[in-house]
Amino acid sequence: MDFVDRHDVEARLWVTEAIRKVEADANRSCDTHLHVFPLPPRWGINLYLKDESVHPTGSLKHRLARSLFLYGLANGWIGPATTVVEASSGSTAVSEAYFARLLGLAFIAVMPASTSPEKIALIEFYGGKCHLVDDPGTIYDESYRLAAETNGHFMDQFTYAERATDWRGNNNIAESIYSQMSMEPHPEPTWIVVGAGTGGTSSTIGRYIRYRRHPTRLAVADPEGSAFYPSWVSGDTSVTARGSRIEGIGRPRVEPSFQPMVIDRMITVPDARSIAAMHWVHEVTGRDVGGSTGTNVAACVDLIREMRRTGTQGSIVTLICDGGERYRGTYCDPDWLAAQGLDLTPHLADLRTFLSAS
Repeated sequence: MDFVDRHDVEARLWVTEAIRKVEADANRSCDTHLHVFPLPPRWGINLYLKDESVHPTGSLKHRLARSLFLYGLANGWIGPATTVVEASSGSTAVSEAYFARLLGLAFIAVMPASTSPEKIALIEFYGGKCHLVDDPGTIYDESYRLAAETNGHFMDQFTYAERATDWRGNNNIAESIYSQMSMEPHPEPTWIVVGAGTGGTSSTIGRYIRYRRHPTRLAVADPEGSAFYPSWVSGDTSVTARGSRIEGIGRPRVEPSFQPMVIDRMITVPDARSIAAMHWVHEVTGRDVGGSTGTNVAACVDLIREMRRTGTQGSIVTLICDGGERYRGTYCDPDWLAAQGLDLTPHLADLRTFLSAS
C-alpha cells in the first residue's frame, strides 16, 4: 500500500500554540463597551455607540485580524516561518502586525502612499514593514508578488473577511451587540448601522440577524467615492469608483467579501459630513473618534430623523471604529481639509441643531 504522509509534528505543535495565543488575546480583551449617545428622552429613541477603539490595537479591525489569523492557521496557510502579507489602508495592517508579532512572524503591509503617517507608525511599532505604492489599484498584485517572493501568505482581507468570522455566534460582534442590548429599553435594535470596507462586518451582522430571526434592519453607511453604493443599487458588481477619502471604508471596487443581499438599506454620506460628524461626536460625548465613525453617526442622524417623522420609537446601534488620534494630520488638520476642498461648516451647523429639535 502506497501513501504520502506530510504530517509535521513540530509544525503542528507550533500551530496549536499559535491558536492558543490568539484565543488568549481574545480572552484578555473581553468585550467592548456600548455607550449611550445622549438624545432627548422625549423622542423615545436610543442611540448606542459600540466602542471598538478599545481593542488592543485600537480599532474594529482587531476582530478581523484575529479571525483572519485563526482562519490561516486552521487552514495550514500560516506556519512557524511564514511571512504574512496584507493589502490594507491601515487599521487592518496595524492589527495584523500585532498578531504577527505575537506569533513571532514577519509582516509586510502593502498600502497606498496616502495612508496616514499615524497608521504607518503604528504598523512599524508592532514590528511590521510598510510597502507603499503610488497607485492604490496595484496593492493586490504587489501583495501576491511579495508573498511569492518571501514564500509567505497573502491574507487577502477583502476576499476572506466574510468567511473567516463565524457569523452564527462565537462572540462575534453581532452576538455581542444583542447580549449588551438585552437590558435596554428597546433591546431589539430597530437599526444596526455600519460602514463597509471589506464588507466583513456587514456580512457577519446581516447573517446573524437572519440566523437569529431578529427584526432588526441593517443599514450600511457608504462614503462618497465608494463603489459599494452604486453596485448595490444597480446590482452590477463590476462597478468601479475613485475610492474614498474616509480611511477604512469605501472601496474603488466591489470586494468579494461584500454581501449585498444581507443589507436592508444603504445610505451615502458626503465626506465633509462624515468628518463634521466625527468632530460633532467629540463635542457631544467627549470621545475622540475617527472618520468612519463620523460616517456611521451621520447615517444614524438621518435614520433618527426618519423615525421621528414616522412616530417610530426604538433603538439604533452603530460602531466607534477607531480613535481620532490616527487622523491628526488629515481630518483634524484645517490645512488638509482646505486642500481637499472640504467645508465642514454647514454640516456642523446642521448637526449642532439636531439635538435641539422639538
